[in-house]
Amino acid sequence: MGTSLRDVAVLAGVSVKTVSNVVNGYAHVAPATRAKVEEALARLDYRPNLSARNLRQGRTGVIALALPELDAPYFAELSRFVIDAAAEQRWLVVIEQTDGSLERERQILDGVRDHRVDGLIFSPIAIGADELAARTDDTALVLLGERIHDGPADHVAIDNVRAARDVTEHLIGLGRTRVAALGAQDSSVSGTAPLRLAGYREAMTAHGLPETVATVERYHRADGFAAMAALLAGGAGERPDAVFCFNDLLALGAMRAILSSGLRVPEDIALAGLDDIEDGRYSTPTLTTVAPDKSQLAHIAVDLLKRRLDGRAHAPQELRAGYRLMVRESTVRPSP
Repeated sequence: MGTSLRDVAVLAGVSVKTVSNVVNGYAHVAPATRAKVEEALARLDYRPNLSARNLRQGRTGVIALALPELDAPYFAELSRFVIDAAAEQRWLVVIEQTDGSLERERQILDGVRDHRVDGLIFSPIAIGADELAARTDDTALVLLGERIHDGPADHVAIDNVRAARDVTEHLIGLGRTRVAALGAQDSSVSGTAPLRLAGYREAMTAHGLPETVATVERYHRADGFAAMAALLAGGAGERPDAVFCFNDLLALGAMRAILSSGLRVPEDIALAGLDDIEDGRYSTPTLTTVAPDKSQLAHIAVDLLKRRLDGRAHAPQELRAGYRLMVRESTVRPSP
């Protein structure tokens, strides 16, 4: 048998209710009394019965995280931060992969109740705002990414337009005048791609520079390699002298294409990405990128979910996490 609240109360010389208040973090406990209870908890190595507590609250203590691709470094890194943030609430996280499939996203959006989870943090790729509004599952929901915004659910992301503009401005500030954007998507009418393209175009228009836009089907290394190879096919007079890739995987593929052609990064072509995945910190050269605050993204999402679960009702919120421009060797070589 484990240690009970009554055991702790007897050792501390207080009531069971007082011990419960300390365990549950209630503020209105005298400091001296709290100290006695905490000492007794430590001496008896008390462990709360989270399953029983969750059952009393009508909860499971489990949330779901649905992401497009678990093998994509950005989503893998983000999932770790969500797990850490959820652990602070003593929640477990079940992770689902959607592959960006409309059918799979619909199944998750309307079927999480059957999985007995308290809430869902969801990064959609295919599903739209209308389908979200028609959702029949009332499980608490928080959205990540840019596929759906200003919708009927809480949403957290970085400011993709501003981030793209900032990194493009960085490239222009280096004296580059033929800056290309790599990562537009013909089929994308909403989401990340058009926002990052808009930020690129704002910067180029502000400086009166011509635009060069390369499209891709997906945001993988192979797509970056192929798109960059196509940009280089025009010859020295037409090739860009800088490229902003819409994510780091595209940038790493593009870097391989540049170096394979006998050109240098950044001397011939400066290169920047967005996401700040770990691979870019160890590439040769290291990759200039925009670093979203993944920890902040995760904590905001978990906090929004907790507010919903605690009954602190509010209108759906659009919240922004921070980001930083990380200048590395792919745009600025260190001084000898």
